[in-house]
Amino acid sequence: MTYAEAIQFLNGLQLFGTSFGLATTVRLAELAGNPQNKLRFIHVAGTNGKGSTCAMLESIYRAAGLRVGLYTSPHLVSFRERIQIDRKLISEDDVGRLVSEAKESLEEFPADAHATLFEVVTVIALRYFAEEKCDLVIWETGLGGRLDATNIVTPLASVITNVQFDHEKWLGNTLEEIACEKAGIIKPRVPVITAAEGSALDVIRETAERLLAPLHVVRDGREQSTLSLRGKHQRINAAVAIGTVEALASALPVTTAAIDRGLAGVDWPARFQVIRRDAQTIVLDGAHNPAGIDALATTLRAETHNKPLTFILGMLEDKNWKRVCETLAPLASKFFLVPVASQRTALPEKLAPVCRVANPSTQILVLSSLAEAFVAAKDDTTVVVTGSLYLVGEAMELLGLSTVRGERQLNEWSAARR
Repeated sequence: MTYAEAIQFLNGLQLFGTSFGLATTVRLAELAGNPQNKLRFIHVAGTNGKGSTCAMLESIYRAAGLRVGLYTSPHLVSFRERIQIDRKLISEDDVGRLVSEAKESLEEFPADAHATLFEVVTVIALRYFAEEKCDLVIWETGLGGRLDATNIVTPLASVITNVQFDHEKWLGNTLEEIACEKAGIIKPRVPVITAAEGSALDVIRETAERLLAPLHVVRDGREQSTLSLRGKHQRINAAVAIGTVEALASALPVTTAAIDRGLAGVDWPARFQVIRRDAQTIVLDGAHNPAGIDALATTLRAETHNKPLTFILGMLEDKNWKRVCETLAPLASKFFLVPVASQRTALPEKLAPVCRVANPSTQILVLSSLAEAFVAAKDDTTVVVTGSLYLVGEAMELLGLSTVRGERQLNEWSAARR
């Protein structure tokens, strides 16, 4: 397949939604020769901070001289972001070849046993990392953990960054239920590293004890003057990454200097990413749930020192947009509400009354698109684009930070039933 044909084929798999269960992924991996058995993994789950922690671990181990695979989702702009080695995106030719081979494997399945996009891409990533002989793979869960397609691997360490409310429709309505799903990545006698707290930590601890998995609890963010990512929450993520490196010191020794170099050089877009254009500062942050927005608000207070802020906000309907609006509105001098380029978007007209109640003095405009919002904000000093990684990905395109077009639709998903 050409790259364009591969993207078109993967897009067609969205018809089958997102599945919760491992049987199909296990079968796909078997047909591919079980490439996961040739690799070493650090498996990362958690409500917030998964991607940042993965990026930190990748950067640290790469600084230590290892050849490191990185598997994450969703992508911001290009599908190729999901599968990287030493922070180089998988090539278009390799995507075309591996998708073509995956299509052949899918022909082995009965007509009524459909593999989903994420299951297929997960096995494609395994094949690629094994072919390229990665020393280590940093392996991010897609959703939850216990029934996530990534959970077919046995890692060197299981990392659960934290447990907060998100995806309640699929993971549960209490922190304990959500923690149980995320604790599903814990394997017998494999060390567990987490910054979870309270009842969620109790669930993780009970699971770790039952499986004889050594538990390492990170309590506070460490002072890492070299950390390139901004915000107190990133220091906690860094502490989780360092705790993981320390827990694996005998299997994967890393010097303090490599840790420092890794943290200083880590790059993870859309996490308080600051772009300066003439007299304007634009902040891109993909926070999309209450805990993520709380972290963003804390960082904004620390970084902007009460300067007037213009927010461009767009959210998905299945997120807690009411709570997000209530958190951000008191910080806003202007609020531009826009739809997200997704069939799951929350209508900005629904967000406006909540913002108005939370801050009656702020200027609120409902606009038809992100492009229109950028025009409306062109004279504002500090503009914050947030509420959805989908929205931030679109912003990166509009700001000329990427030349890729038409691949963000691969982030669309809905639950499938089997």
